[in-house]
This record gives sequence, C-alpha cells and structure tokens, in this order.
Amino acid sequence: MKILIADDHDLVRDTLAMFLKSEGISEVLTASCTDDAVALIAKEGTFDLVLLDYQMPGMEGLNGLKRVKAANGDGPVAILSGNATPAIAHEAIHGGAIGFIPKTLGAKSIVSAIRYMADGKIFLPFDYMHVAQAEKVGNLTRRETDVLRGLCEGKSNKEIARDLDLQEVTIKLHVKTLCRKLDAKNRTQAALIAKERNLL
Repeated sequence: MKILIADDHDLVRDTLAMFLKSEGISEVLTASCTDDAVALIAKEGTFDLVLLDYQMPGMEGLNGLKRVKAANGDGPVAILSGNATPAIAHEAIHGGAIGFIPKTLGAKSIVSAIRYMADGKIFLPFDYMHVAQAEKVGNLTRRETDVLRGLCEGKSNKEIARDLDLQEVTIKLHVKTLCRKLDAKNRTQAALIAKERNLL
C-alpha cells in the first residue's frame, strides 16, 4: 500500500508515518504543504490514499482537496484534522473526500481507517460525529455553543478566547453570530436567553 501524508506539523506527520510503517504499510511518503503534495504525486505517481491536513498551507478551505484529488488521478483523498467541525467533515465528503480522520483518533483506529479508505470505502468516525452533534445547542454551531457557555459563566471575550485557544476577534464574531441566531441585542441578553430556555 502506498500512502501520502501531507501535514505542516512535523511531529504529527513523522509520528503517523513511522507508526504506519510499523503496522506493515511499507510505502509511506510525506509532504508539508499542498503544493509539495501535488508535486510529490507528479513525481511518484498516484497513491492508494492521500491524507491531507485541513489547515496546512495551500489548502484554502477545501480547494486543496480538489487539487490533490485531481493530481492523484481522482484516487482516494481523506481529510486529517485536529479541530475541524462535523459540518466541515460532511462538506469534505460532499467535496469528494473518501473520509475524515480526527487527529484525536487512536493510532490503531487511524490505521484501520486508512486500510478501509484505501479499499474505496467512505470513513466518518461515528462517535466523533455523534458526540459533536450532541454538544450543539439548537441551530448554533459547536463553537458558538462553547462561546455561549463562556458568556453564561460571565467570562470576557479575552477569557473565552484563552479557554478555547482562539483569537479574541474570532470570539467577537461568534458572539455577534450567536446573538443574531438567538435574537439577542447583546452578549448579556444572549446569556439570559440561554439561561431562561435552559439551553445549556
């Protein structure tokens, strides 16, 4: 089996490649960005499966998926991510990905998923999708729900940003969006609505 892992995090890329080789997958090549992945496919020929990090340079959302899929002769390409939402996972599948692998998945499970996808079958981790959906509130995204929880706890945007490992400006955007969805005039009213409706 011939696998290509494209990820800009050296540790993730090299650790996964080393583990796959130890599991009997003899040919594992790596790339650190989308352009390198495309160039490597042109040089080495098509792969049985390409794993693409969702947030590495050159991906530009799911545009990188289309580029790599075309380069790989329309062969199987999967998305690898540490923090992509279930919505993005579904969007990737609709965009032609053979599967979605959260980096939080156990090593053995990743190997099983890789063999499954290399065989042409679509892989989406049920537990991840199910739990992620369960943690959402109404029509809020999972991240908006996290931000709303922070508002209800009386935290500032800066504190919520630190808790969620995001930029403060991103939190402001989430607050604006969730206020619109909850029909709240401001963050305080959004928190009150959440408490009145027992949303959290």
